[in-house]
Amino acid sequence: MKKTILTMAALTLLAASANAADEKGSVNFSGNLKGLKDTLIVITPTEQGMKRDTVLTKDGQFNFTVNVEKPMDIYAYTPGTLRQEERIGFSAIAVPGEKAVLTGDLNSAYYYSGSKFYEQFNEADRANDAAMKPLSDLMASLEKRMANGEKQDVVSKEYEEKAPALQKQATEAMVDFIAKHPDSEGAAAFIPRLDNIDAMKKAAASLSDNIKNGRMHDYYQGVIDEIEKQEQAEQASAKKQAAGTVAPDFTLNDLNGKPLKLSSFKGKYVLLDFWGTWCVWCVRGIPKMKEYYNKYKGKFEILSIDCNETQDKWKAGVKKYQLPWKHVYQPRTGAVQTTDLYGITGFPTKILVGPDGKIVKTVVGEDSAFYTFLDETFGKK
Repeated sequence: MKKTILTMAALTLLAASANAADEKGSVNFSGNLKGLKDTLIVITPTEQGMKRDTVLTKDGQFNFTVNVEKPMDIYAYTPGTLRQEERIGFSAIAVPGEKAVLTGDLNSAYYYSGSKFYEQFNEADRANDAAMKPLSDLMASLEKRMANGEKQDVVSKEYEEKAPALQKQATEAMVDFIAKHPDSEGAAAFIPRLDNIDAMKKAAASLSDNIKNGRMHDYYQGVIDEIEKQEQAEQASAKKQAAGTVAPDFTLNDLNGKPLKLSSFKGKYVLLDFWGTWCVWCVRGIPKMKEYYNKYKGKFEILSIDCNETQDKWKAGVKKYQLPWKHVYQPRTGAVQTTDLYGITGFPTKILVGPDGKIVKTVVGEDSAFYTFLDETFGKK
């Protein structure tokens, strides 16, 4: 199966060399991959932050070494990929003291060999490819149909109808594979790649004590812990944002530096708009917000709460986009943190508060359904 290049939002970079993996903590990667260009940027997490080094390749051949203290994901991309001009490169798990050899084609399939860990990892990778094949075939078929002119909504509907069952089938197959290979570090490395946290926990529980207590534990358990933490945060947010909940009162300064209290809007509908000029989707939604502000002017107010930027950028943004409604500023370290009060986890978040001071509806992200809701709410009033 063609490998998917992972998102680059959380990547950090590490110096690479062409030395063999002969010291503790070093991992050597070498091989021949069709589709490579003449330069790779090797990427890996470090405590210091972002660091990069250029590795030269020739005729698809490469050789570099990274130094890591524990198993972690690394990435090797072309400069053009980092500039989002192409998608050429590969991702891999780096395990201290091991040696990986990669062969194959970046555009179809590539394989691992080398030390024992990477032999095990390759076996798990082949099992994963086989498990994912029905879903991959469906996606390839739908992409071909769209390329031939079939309507996107028809293709999307079929995907939504068939994909969940195929993904479930693939996940169950990999959970079963891991359970049948309880002593394989390579199999354990696939736990974070599973589709849901329940599957991750089930797979982790099937591992032998030797693997559970070994060097792969933190690699997969860290992902499980982070997902659980995120789910708990989402549940807490949903509770704070639920319809019928009394909207917490707060006071923040407006554009003129004067305090503005949420409760001063009591008796009116007020839309709390959590945003920032740094938020692409917030900015993209401004024209629609203006349209509906003018459409139902007098039936509701908008109070935009600027988050995660300086006052100067906030004020400049309000002026630049000519936003005609009320605005307040949320300092990063202020005593009042509305993002905590309302459990804000994404931007933009829009919360409509009713005349009685209770939350009517919350919408996260720029969603056309929100404006349909406004029509349903205010169009009849």
